[in-house]
Amino acid sequence: MNIVTSLTQAISQALLALYGIEADDKSIVLQDTRKDFKGDYTLVVFPYVKQARKAPEAVAQEIGSHVKEHLPLVSGFNVIKGFLNFEVADSYWLKFVAEKGNDTAFGLRQADVTSAPVVVEYSSPNTNKPLHLGHIRNNLLGWSVSQLLAAAGANVKKVNLVNDRGIHICKSMLAWMRYGGGETPESSGMKGDHLVGKYYVEFDKHYKEEVKQLMESGVEEEQAKKEAPLMVEAQSMLKRWEEGDKEVRALWEKMNGWVYAGFDETYHRLGVGFDKVYYESQTYLLGKELVNKGLDMGVLFRKEDGSVWCDLTGDGLDQKLLLRRDGTSVYMTQDLGTALLRHNDFGAERLIYVVGNEQDYHFKVLKLILGKLGFSWADKVYHLSYGMVELPNGKMKSREGTVVDADDLIDEMEQTAADMSREHGKNDELTEEEQRHLHHILALGALKYFILKVDPTKNMLFNPAESIDFNGNTGPFIQYTHARIRSIVRKAAESSEVGAWSSELEMNEKERAVVKILHALPESIAAAAAVFSPAMVANYAYELAKAFNSFYQDTPILREENAQVRAFRVSLCAMVANALKNTMNILGIEVPERM
Repeated sequence: MNIVTSLTQAISQALLALYGIEADDKSIVLQDTRKDFKGDYTLVVFPYVKQARKAPEAVAQEIGSHVKEHLPLVSGFNVIKGFLNFEVADSYWLKFVAEKGNDTAFGLRQADVTSAPVVVEYSSPNTNKPLHLGHIRNNLLGWSVSQLLAAAGANVKKVNLVNDRGIHICKSMLAWMRYGGGETPESSGMKGDHLVGKYYVEFDKHYKEEVKQLMESGVEEEQAKKEAPLMVEAQSMLKRWEEGDKEVRALWEKMNGWVYAGFDETYHRLGVGFDKVYYESQTYLLGKELVNKGLDMGVLFRKEDGSVWCDLTGDGLDQKLLLRRDGTSVYMTQDLGTALLRHNDFGAERLIYVVGNEQDYHFKVLKLILGKLGFSWADKVYHLSYGMVELPNGKMKSREGTVVDADDLIDEMEQTAADMSREHGKNDELTEEEQRHLHHILALGALKYFILKVDPTKNMLFNPAESIDFNGNTGPFIQYTHARIRSIVRKAAESSEVGAWSSELEMNEKERAVVKILHALPESIAAAAAVFSPAMVANYAYELAKAFNSFYQDTPILREENAQVRAFRVSLCAMVANALKNTMNILGIEVPERM
């Protein structure tokens, strides 16, 4: 039985025996003992003082004595005012390593593939531009949350909704028609998503010039933005697309094809993927059907200009547009259709949308309208709202071309990883192919860890130079720790001196610190999954790597003369390597066997 469970039960029995207090397991909360105090787990006794009718120190002393007498796994205790610190016997920790040390899946629950799945949507790119740094955070967070939920036992399905239609797509198409001269990915040597993104920027440049000219002729700014010829033509193109115009559809398919090829290359480099991809072009009509249903039900209304709205003023919001006056749909219309389709496809336990916090209002509205349309599963919709990635010089703007391109960033990170690896002598005895692979996984490890170690709800400032340091709270530091451990284990396996070990050993402080962190792995994963936070997993991996390095610096392993102690330490090393590999895998990070 887990020591926390045993200790909780013993405390419950002590409270009943000493004071007649009935406390169930859930009401007894144990905390990790602070590092400046001696002990492993701490009970705050203040909640029981009133019923016990004694001073906090006396209550703590009596509970501690009762537990120690009835639970042999507790080797001692101490009292600091109203805080009762329990010390766990080494025999428990040693038995834990003996039983779980060879379990490569320790801490991970087996997913129940027969259960209703948790559907996680992430990426959701527009097909008018390449993926950029903001998309990187989205993709890494979506992938990692999916891995985390699976590690906690959920049946997870990863999906992507591609925004492959709309006014933004028409802008790129129109600019390519006007200014492209037939340019293709092959003729330009550009990735398809980069080429299409080039013309999105080109549209904005010419559009702004038209708006400026109209304003100089006396037209108000808002009116000029609507009347600019390029915008009028783009709106017309969108309407023609929805009407099935063959020429518009053919161009749309060609340019989207360029983009998809580019996206797939970037997804591959990032190491992310999906179980199913949805396309807005295939879901927006279902959304329109739901809008018509809402009109028939009387929960939606049509204005005099023909546009369709949902009145949410009674819910503390405002009126929400669902169909424009020309009959074209908006994002909300499409998301209504996609939500229904996804629910029907999977019968999901939960629908999780990994989308930036600028869309908080959008998802409040989505849930409300689904509920008004009569869908009982509307409360299963969950918006995993995350903060923006910012740069030292401010926010990124795709239409102005001021973004950090995902492909360029990965290239830069790989070059930096190569330079730093050579500088630190990490390339010794590796072939060229092994070096390239090492540089790639170090670069992605640095990038992913730097982004995922930040709480998802917080904005973050991206700094590539900080991310790839081999010291400190970075991916490469943890990757190097894993490689160092694997080297120790390989050398031990080659030696005939390493054998079995006994549970009668005494551990030193550094060994105990490492074992305690390992022991907390299952609970740490479960806690992180409950709040969809890969940052908690990243923090766990860092704390484990840091504790191991402290142990490694102060404690002989292969040079230890006592054969049983040496064997135990090698087993502990192997268990740490496995835990680092599993936790980093949740973050989508590969750990090298050697560096």
